[in-house]
Amino acid sequence: MIQLNTIEELHHWRSNLKNIALVPTMGNLHEGHLNLIREAKKKAAYVVVSIFVNPTQFGENEDFGTYPRTLAQDIEKAEQVGADAIFSPSVKEMYPYIEQTVWVTPGEISTQYCGKTRPIHFRGVATVVAKLLNIVQPEWAFFGKKDFQQLVIIKQMVEQLNFRTSIIGIDTKRDEKTGLALSSRNQYLNAQQQEQAPQLYQALLEIKNHILNGNKNFNELCQKAIKTLSKNGWDVDYIEVAKQHNLQSATCEDKDLVVLGAAKLGSTRLIDNIDFSL
Repeated sequence: MIQLNTIEELHHWRSNLKNIALVPTMGNLHEGHLNLIREAKKKAAYVVVSIFVNPTQFGENEDFGTYPRTLAQDIEKAEQVGADAIFSPSVKEMYPYIEQTVWVTPGEISTQYCGKTRPIHFRGVATVVAKLLNIVQPEWAFFGKKDFQQLVIIKQMVEQLNFRTSIIGIDTKRDEKTGLALSSRNQYLNAQQQEQAPQLYQALLEIKNHILNGNKNFNELCQKAIKTLSKNGWDVDYIEVAKQHNLQSATCEDKDLVVLGAAKLGSTRLIDNIDFSL
């Protein structure tokens, strides 16, 4: 496996290669990331893992400065599951201008759900992913479904801006015992919060089961879940049922649904979702 730190190095490495997959990450790799690399390796001859903590998707008072950076361990883990190259650029390499004046700004979807409380987040995500797709020019890019809103936004960007990369979403990797979605931010939780954290997934799972049993009163189900979590000490951002393909509010006629949730335990914000079809 090779480590590439500059765009020029990456272009030189991939100049004569075909069938490339990209796995974009911010590092601090866990089993969820490693599963993406494994799935990419099944599809592609060469897998590039980008490791870049992207400053433009963090707002004020968010955890950019403290976000865990574990490059040496990440390289070792990625190599063990078959990655062919690590692209780990500096901030200056990715954003060489004093002021970024050109952005990829998603539409209304970026102002909903997580976008309500993180207004610049998805602009930063879409811009850095567009940069990575242009730099690497992969045939495929693999993203986890844990951030379902991000996945939908990236799919819309690629389709509407005519990128040649196919976006592939992979099911969320979870703790086998509790169902907790694996996340780099889980390590911010103290012992008591670690025990509570699976409650978010359990609340979403209960909504899904009610819907599968014929209850289509989505708002009532979500409000009940919010009330239960709040009683247990959560600061709930949102819980909603949406259409999978565009995340607009679901109606009783819709078949392909996703239950989305975001909430804080202490100062740690967790997100999760469950997608399913009727």
